[in-house]
Amino acid sequence: MNMNRYFKGLAAVLLLLCGMFASCEDQPDKFELTGGVPTVNYVRMPYLSQADSLIVEASLNSIICLVGENLTSIKELYFNDCKAQLNTSYITSHTMLVQIPDQIPGEVSDKIYMVTASGSTVEYGFHVVVPKPLLASMSCEYARPGSEVTLYGNYFIDDPNVPLTVTLPDGQTITEFRSLTNSTITFKMPECTTEGAIRVASIYGETTSAFHYLDSRGIMFDFDGKTGLGNHGWHPRAILSDETSLMGNFVQLGDGTAKMTSDGGWDDSNFAFEYWCGSWDSPQNVTSGDGIALHNLVDFTDFANMALKFEMYIPSSNPWSAGAMQICFEGYDKVTLSGNPITGYTTVAGANAKVFNNEENMGSYGRALYRPWMSDGSYDTGDKWVTVTIPLSSFNLDWKGAAAASVPTSADDFASLTIFVVDGGMEGTECTPIIKIDNIRAVPNK
Repeated sequence: MNMNRYFKGLAAVLLLLCGMFASCEDQPDKFELTGGVPTVNYVRMPYLSQADSLIVEASLNSIICLVGENLTSIKELYFNDCKAQLNTSYITSHTMLVQIPDQIPGEVSDKIYMVTASGSTVEYGFHVVVPKPLLASMSCEYARPGSEVTLYGNYFIDDPNVPLTVTLPDGQTITEFRSLTNSTITFKMPECTTEGAIRVASIYGETTSAFHYLDSRGIMFDFDGKTGLGNHGWHPRAILSDETSLMGNFVQLGDGTAKMTSDGGWDDSNFAFEYWCGSWDSPQNVTSGDGIALHNLVDFTDFANMALKFEMYIPSSNPWSAGAMQICFEGYDKVTLSGNPITGYTTVAGANAKVFNNEENMGSYGRALYRPWMSDGSYDTGDKWVTVTIPLSSFNLDWKGAAAASVPTSADDFASLTIFVVDGGMEGTECTPIIKIDNIRAVPNK
């Protein structure tokens, strides 16, 4: 989950709630802590449209409304033993908006504790529901046996009476972890050759991952012969294997000596991987063999709910610190190998790099810009392979990183693929990066 986006959304919700509350006025009185003790009559959902929905429980992070008397006398409020943040802008004598802390209670009493200015404590029975584990991603979906792998998510609770378990696709159950927090599980990957989802179970329930370990769904480029696809454009990239190999062969951008200038200068001879569908036939063959249109290999019908994934290795000796990895799917009208006619299509473009240099305004067409170096100024993967996930809904930027004028609208727009580290509109620092990529695939992200 993108937590920054979440909290921004939450702030927007809280601002809007004022217009939904019967107790909110255009000019509310300034909050003043009052004496006495509070009384809670009931708890309800925060929206007026749900005012009749009385509740006796809610999940972590939920926003609820306490309804009662003299609620302005509450100085502190706890759910079990977890302190809530109070916002006096949303407290009146009769109502209080409060968010349940996103914190697992150490001691469960199933009560709300209201502490007054005088130190008195008033209790009210209320059950906080701890969700089942949330399993979002895996550090490397092709992690090799013996390597350290991390699962990311939330609510990974290891209860002494009901220990947390991780179950691999082949049924192996893991209970010994190198590290464990509420949001990460790190363990040594055992031998497992079975593809599939991973399950995590806690005292609060079980969840199954949307991602797959050893994911072969939607594979376009594995560089080991599974699909037979690789370079198919102007600039053949090195297909290599070495002691760092994850599954055999991989494609490599940069050779450790080629310089990426601070502004991400043009160097498609070293930093571009091109798969431009089609053939030299007339009409072009886009339905089979090398040159097949990618949408004839992978079903992109539901592309709005899909993600592009690949494994990536950037050695610490050659970090990446400039230029955007521009990833663009292109329809027949954008690029093909020869430009010869394609049966059933009136507009067919030839081989070109127009979406990356803005020739004919094609730089305004949507693509993803992947720039992990921006947060710290430099990026490498620590001499290990990691899985990169980019939702296809994020293919909405132009060549400089602004909002694109047009974006993919149908499966036909996913015929070719170009990955080119160039420009992106951000200044970095000169570098000589090595970027190894394997297992390029398009898969469901839900």
